[in-house]
Amino acid sequence: MKISYAEIDGFKNLSGISFEPDNDYNIIVGPNAQGKTNLLEAMWILSGCRSFRGSKEKDYIALGGNRMSSKIKMRDRVREQKIEFEMLRGTNPQKIIHLNGVKLKGTRALFDVFKCIAFIPDDVDIIKGSPEKRRSFIDMAASQLNPLFVVHLSKHNVIMNQRNVLLKEIMQGNAPASVLEVWDRQEAHEGSLISYMRNDYVGKINEICGRLYKTISGGSEELEIEYRSNVFKPEDFSRPCNDTVYEQYYQKLRDTEEYDIRTGSTHAGINRDEIVIKINGVSAKDYGSQGQIKSTALVMKLTQAEIYRSRSKESPVIFLDDVMGELDEARQRFVFDIIKGMQVFLTTPNESAILPEIEGKILRMSGGRIVDEQDCIPTHRQ
Repeated sequence: MKISYAEIDGFKNLSGISFEPDNDYNIIVGPNAQGKTNLLEAMWILSGCRSFRGSKEKDYIALGGNRMSSKIKMRDRVREQKIEFEMLRGTNPQKIIHLNGVKLKGTRALFDVFKCIAFIPDDVDIIKGSPEKRRSFIDMAASQLNPLFVVHLSKHNVIMNQRNVLLKEIMQGNAPASVLEVWDRQEAHEGSLISYMRNDYVGKINEICGRLYKTISGGSEELEIEYRSNVFKPEDFSRPCNDTVYEQYYQKLRDTEEYDIRTGSTHAGINRDEIVIKINGVSAKDYGSQGQIKSTALVMKLTQAEIYRSRSKESPVIFLDDVMGELDEARQRFVFDIIKGMQVFLTTPNESAILPEIEGKILRMSGGRIVDEQDCIPTHRQ
């Protein structure tokens, strides 16, 4: 998968941007606050995912502006496709999204079309952040392999929102506890499927992460990733996901029902899952050094890219936002070996910090614009 053309205007501080990326490496250079990360973000949102920076959609439009647009042409193994995303300012900002000239009702369809993986400094939160950060990473990565996962997650979110509303009404005496039955049955189905999908994906990344981390640590450390379900034991996943499994999940919800009603929130199910990450048998979150945590986050993202490429026979587009400058030469070579053959967009304030043999295109940014483009050859950065 390669982006062949990008056009962006009015997204945050970006204006009048249009360029044809290199098929391999695109080094986006400039001082801080010139729009380098905004450029990656403007392309990223065309994947149908929320901003990797946590930006709200209403903040996509530049201050004082009335509209923003982001457009790309991209080619996969089959054909060239065009994605257009426009937003108009208003009380409720209006999104206008087209895929190959056809207007879409939302961004859901884009997730099946444009696959990309972003490496950002905040990736360390996957390791040291809340369990929700780790669950979100697994869910996103697994969804790239199986878009049906997104459907089940969406259904789960609707069910949980409704269940928690009902819990508060029951707590206040405005509804009988029996109304939970229909929602618990639905959640038992969706939650079980999601649990099995999470367990399957964690099994995939555990093996590859272990291998890659052993390489990046010089063979001195071992990384282990384990899915710890709130409902199921590890041995339970050897059974097929069927009515017996759904009943087990349902009973878990029933076991905490009284406590849920007293507190007005759900305390059982996949929202309580944990992804345990260990280095040499101890918790990376609690005891990992800064270097170990950064290396673990990097390896997990590299594994995500490797799994997607091997399973789908298609390479994702890679966004590296100001992360390569923090890596020594050996680790940079390790990263570039894994993503070799993928189209890469990387930001840096100083291109001399990037491996000198990397060839492609340099895009220099200032004031939200690309002010210079040139071929990126070793002599330019020595």
